[in-house]
Amino acid sequence: MPTEQPAPALKEIFNPARLQHIATEMTAVYPEFNAKAFLKMANEGLADLSIMQRMARVSECLHTVLPLSFEQSLEALRALAPRLNSGFVSISLPHYVATYGGHAFEQSMDALKYFTTFGSAEFAIRHFLRSDFKRTLAVMHDWSLDENEHVRRLASEGCRPRLPWSFRLEQIQSDPTLAAAIIDNLKADDSLYVRKSVANHLNDITKDHPDWVLDVIEGWSLEHKHTAWIARHALRSLIKQGHPRALAIIGAGGKPEVEIMEVKVEPAVIGLGEKITLSFSVKSTVEDSQRLVIDYAIDYVKANGSTSAKVFKLKALTLPGNAVAFVARGQHIKELTTRRHYAGKHAVHIMVNGERLASTGFEILP
Repeated sequence: MPTEQPAPALKEIFNPARLQHIATEMTAVYPEFNAKAFLKMANEGLADLSIMQRMARVSECLHTVLPLSFEQSLEALRALAPRLNSGFVSISLPHYVATYGGHAFEQSMDALKYFTTFGSAEFAIRHFLRSDFKRTLAVMHDWSLDENEHVRRLASEGCRPRLPWSFRLEQIQSDPTLAAAIIDNLKADDSLYVRKSVANHLNDITKDHPDWVLDVIEGWSLEHKHTAWIARHALRSLIKQGHPRALAIIGAGGKPEVEIMEVKVEPAVIGLGEKITLSFSVKSTVEDSQRLVIDYAIDYVKANGSTSAKVFKLKALTLPGNAVAFVARGQHIKELTTRRHYAGKHAVHIMVNGERLASTGFEILP
């Protein structure tokens, strides 16, 4: 049986071939570009760099090689942006702006608005928020009303208090009202791309100010399908925790009157990289229908033998009175950049409306 090949590391987005692509396209828009010098610098020690370090390396090497002023360089990079063959690679262009454009605020804002349409300027805009918070946030408020979905998303994503792969924005983390007007402008956005960002922004805030987020969402009209979608996804962490107000907002605030039957994980013993299937039945014990949110948690074994629980969303459903619903979910137990697996017995818990109602488990062999 053929062995499954591991996916290439994410940092290989910036591999030597991609660096050559950048050099070739840069030369096409600026013939005086020293491609040889760029490639020598960009490839040096590349294997030891993370994806974000490689991204930064590209913009730093462009700056070193381009014998131009910041404003002249922006013209060349604007011409380069639509020629790049990777949205993530284009993030190196906003990084250039954040690193070298602090002295030219208006030109930098215009450049980030343009570059974000090819990838995202979410990391770059945060440097301007850190150095000139009030003026940058005012620009982002205007962006939240822009006709382009990429620009509107940047307004929300760029000021997320806990954006992954970036530093935290302590001001917004401490006082979420600072960006509240941006969120309000986008709470019924037509673009799923934007709605995901708004939901993630609010989910970030639930880690520090859950009641503030709940107050905001309880003040929304959830009859609009886009607003209701944002509310559900914004509250996902609180829902996993069984937070009563969050569950009530999505109509699942009542105590679950159900019985969990025939809970099993198959196979019960696996090797790393194999797949398990969790299955069970949910039986109503009352006459009335119930709105249920069903999740499951795995107690992952850690290197020191202790365990750490991770909750996974399973499904939400309306269960008619006295009805039975069958639920099943498959999951590959494989190494991730965010999780290492260790041998041992892993408990699995079924949670309904935040209450743990049944448990089973599986074992990972050494």
